[in-house]
Amino acid sequence: KITFISILQACSSVADVGECKYFHASDVVVGTALVNMYSKCGSPHNARSAFDKIRQPNVVSWNAMLAAYVQNGQRREALELFRQMDVRGVKPDKVSFISILDPGANLGTLAECKEIHARVIDSGFELDVVVGTAILNMYGKCGSIVDARDMFDKMHERNVVSWTAM
Repeated sequence: KITFISILQACSSVADVGECKYFHASDVVVGTALVNMYSKCGSPHNARSAFDKIRQPNVVSWNAMLAAYVQNGQRREALELFRQMDVRGVKPDKVSFISILDPGANLGTLAECKEIHARVIDSGFELDVVVGTAILNMYGKCGSIVDARDMFDKMHERNVVSWTAM
């Protein structure tokens, strides 16, 4: 398995989907490596195909697919995948939220941004400095400076990135 994953990493460094298309796997580790490889090759469609073949994707697999969509400019698909996580009973982690907060800001209404923020609160990640900064950035992009400031004021820890975002 480790050799196979190393081959996939090498394959993704050349960014040539044609060289890598014959790899397929239902194993979660190898399947997730395929998702990452296709994403780095600029092929979110093939990444999704690899993701769909994973028998039991875990939160890392879901995050890899979220990142594939976001990194390849498919924000709407990322938001839809994030919603599917909930439907499938997969609990988002900190990485999931960080991945989805920017697309949520760029595509969503203020109500949708607040919905994502509520999910962050329910998951207990709101006070994390990285997540909190992503939330205040999301509100800023949604045009709600009041909500961005409220988030900033709630943050127990701030860094140069959160100060700059505010």
